[in-house]
Amino acid sequence: MSDEFDATEPFGDDHEGHDDHHGHDGHDHEAHGPDPLPGVDATDLHAAVDEIAAALHAYVDSATGVRAEFGAHEADEDPRVLAVESRLSTLNAALYDLVHERLGMHSDLTGLSWDDDTADDHGDDTSSAEPDTFHLGFLVWPPEGPSDESMDSVLGMIDAGGEAITQRLTDAGFQVSEWGASRSVPVLFDDTEDDE
Repeated sequence: MSDEFDATEPFGDDHEGHDDHHGHDGHDHEAHGPDPLPGVDATDLHAAVDEIAAALHAYVDSATGVRAEFGAHEADEDPRVLAVESRLSTLNAALYDLVHERLGMHSDLTGLSWDDDTADDHGDDTSSAEPDTFHLGFLVWPPEGPSDESMDSVLGMIDAGGEAITQRLTDAGFQVSEWGASRSVPVLFDDTEDDE
């Protein structure tokens, strides 16, 4: 790996060419001009990408190692994993700065997106995913004044709302195998589908 790239140091002597996003005032450097920019030496850019690639490999090593010791939530919060994620964020920001300085471009390299063909591989709401439970609770006080409705009628209102929500979910393509409304105790479902 090249030692030419150091994410903690500014790139070059004309680092003042950054935009207002980083606290600098203008685009005076020729890289920000309207003319084509031939002959750019991309060595530092490739070195920055190589360092990010190395950090990504380090992340995979850390993540797989930590996950072998802990559950998913604990692994997400493990200091070793967070340290590599922080390092990657710093390196990504440094690459952004370098591309901005050398090429005058505002790169968008770290966003996440999936096209329609691969969305099913990443979503939690696909038909191949495991079912999950959702809960909606209300703390209801009796009416302060005269009312035609009693506390017993609240359950009927919530039940009607459950019917409407179930219909909306079904119309959206979801499968609702069970639902219920109750008073004072939670609605519990058997995990029969998990045994299939």
